[in-house]
Amino acid sequence: MSTTSLSPSPAASGTSSVTARLLAWLPNPILQVLHGTGSALFLLVRSLRHLPSLPRQFGRFIEQCHLIGYTTMPIVGILSFFIGSVLALQSGHAGENVGYKQFIGALVGLTMARELGPVMAAVLLAGRVGSAIAAELASMKVYQEVDALETMNIPPERMLVLPRLAAVLTMMPVLTIMADLVGWFGGAIVAQYTHFISIEPASYFANLRQYMDFSDVLNGLIKAEIFGFTVVLVCCHIGLNTRGGPREIGASVTRAVVTSLILILVLDFFVTKALM
Repeated sequence: MSTTSLSPSPAASGTSSVTARLLAWLPNPILQVLHGTGSALFLLVRSLRHLPSLPRQFGRFIEQCHLIGYTTMPIVGILSFFIGSVLALQSGHAGENVGYKQFIGALVGLTMARELGPVMAAVLLAGRVGSAIAAELASMKVYQEVDALETMNIPPERMLVLPRLAAVLTMMPVLTIMADLVGWFGGAIVAQYTHFISIEPASYFANLRQYMDFSDVLNGLIKAEIFGFTVVLVCCHIGLNTRGGPREIGASVTRAVVTSLILILVLDFFVTKALM
């Protein structure tokens, strides 16, 4: 009786050899980026497999919505108000001698809706929520709570990752719209009460409505969803892959926030280019 050979085929062996040589040629930082990206995508796929269980985790979903949305609103509102105010102030100062002061409403409106609103909401999400997510999951991993969940046949992706991803998709549009509105009103107040601008709110908002379209706000919401989803996924991935002792928890938090901020800026360019 013939015996089937289990050795790899020459084609497969040749492909593996080429891949190994290519990976050996790549610098170590690039290999780390590729490994981290692939690992995060696998985490996303494993989490999406448990999507039918999300209705049974409604309590966790609401808890994460409170953490991501409600507790982040005050700092988003304060920062957006002063960003809109500074935009109006700088635009009025620059346009005083040029003669485009009447377009301050459109400038502040478009800038907040298309760029600064979603970007600042994502940056604050990374600093306020992403750091907390990374710290919580890293401590659970270091103190073997994640291993205990796996021992009880409870996938960590279902309990720890999926509710957070669903919550950020729900709350990021709310945070972004609030950032846009507060920034617009901050610009209107500065435009009215600054002596070298002196634009009434009616004229300010009329100019804003004239040059803005719903697509401008929609583009900002799409960017905010992408940024927020990426931040939470990266922070969950880094937290769950923490190794070592308690000292590594702080290192994971730092790495999660820095990586999130870099990804926000990189994605901002490509998403903006794609939406144009």
